[in-house]
Amino acid sequence: MAQEKIGFEQFLDAVDADNQAFIQELHTGLIDSGCKATFEEKKSGYLASYKYGKPPRAVANVLFRKKGVLVRIYGEHIGQYPEFLQTLPEEMVQSIESAGICKRLVHNTCSPKCAGYDFVIGNERYQKCRYNCFEFLVTDISKSCITSFVEREIQTRAVV
Repeated sequence: MAQEKIGFEQFLDAVDADNQAFIQELHTGLIDSGCKATFEEKKSGYLASYKYGKPPRAVANVLFRKKGVLVRIYGEHIGQYPEFLQTLPEEMVQSIESAGICKRLVHNTCSPKCAGYDFVIGNERYQKCRYNCFEFLVTDISKSCITSFVEREIQTRAVV
């Protein structure tokens, strides 16, 4: 199936009823913060991509998997707000722990243009791939943290 552009309404219709209000609020917050959004239908399901800045760079994606709706955050400036990472709930830390390592940081075997994340939560150092490190299942516990994470990243990008 070729990638096909869709609208936000069609994307939102695909979200389960329990998460529609959250996805609507997240979308509105991202748009109000100056993000540009695109919505596509991919082989694996719908994908929403939010880009911010000049040049526009991805700040968050919303995607569907068998286990539910996921939000992937591109935390390019996590070094500017390390204290926030210490407040993540256990389920989100477990998601980070299970994410793939950054092969460039750990083994220097990935593309030189690839840049993973190197950070600490508690006493644990993580060197994770940027494409799945901060990919969180939307749950009642994670919703407010996802929103705060995205807001911090956009605020930091706005001043950098």
